[in-house]
Amino acid sequence: MSGGDCWRENARITKGVEAMAADISVPLNYYAVFDNLYKSLPKNCIIVSEGANTMDIGRSMLYNDEPRHRLDAGTFGTMGVGPGFAIASALYCRYYAPDKRVICVEGDSAFGFSGMELETMVRYKLPVTIVIVNNSGIYRGMEETDIKEMQEAGEITKKTPPACLTNCTRYDNMMNLFGRSGYFVQTIPELKEAVKSALKVNDGPTVINVIIDYSADRKPQTFNWLTESKL
Repeated sequence: MSGGDCWRENARITKGVEAMAADISVPLNYYAVFDNLYKSLPKNCIIVSEGANTMDIGRSMLYNDEPRHRLDAGTFGTMGVGPGFAIASALYCRYYAPDKRVICVEGDSAFGFSGMELETMVRYKLPVTIVIVNNSGIYRGMEETDIKEMQEAGEITKKTPPACLTNCTRYDNMMNLFGRSGYFVQTIPELKEAVKSALKVNDGPTVINVIIDYSADRKPQTFNWLTESKL
């Protein structure tokens, strides 16, 4: 590919991303969520991220301002490390950088691996802001009515795809276990308000459950195999 072709391809991709980020229609897409989340975050925060599309897209949308201020599953793609990384980061901040905040951005499936570390964060009063990007599945979910039809058609374990999770699970209600409230978000104004409120909490974690389109995906590529699911 020539230099001119590379420039045109990059321009096409950038234009496509900007269009998706500007599309704040409900249900939301990944790019609109990440674009507005990033604009709402304080400078120099530590960003922890894991998930399938959540982590991959987040790498290109949630920028760390300083080195070693982004932690994710890395090249091995190990899920479940996010809350643990967030706990370690928050403890570091408590003793060495008290003005710095930890933002833990999780896919809904990734959060399921070690989500009860939320109790650890509450117990040690760690002010971690957990943002769950909830598409009701791994890579993608299904329409709630379709899932119900499959469940009614026969043995649930044989009919329901293993990559699909319960539609719009209320992870935010986990904060009720500790006498606190989480945030259920479906629109960009709700997201901005939730992040603003969560950043004021200094004595424990908060959960922001952001519902996005079950079919939300990565930006279109010239060659489809670049983004197709391996599941």
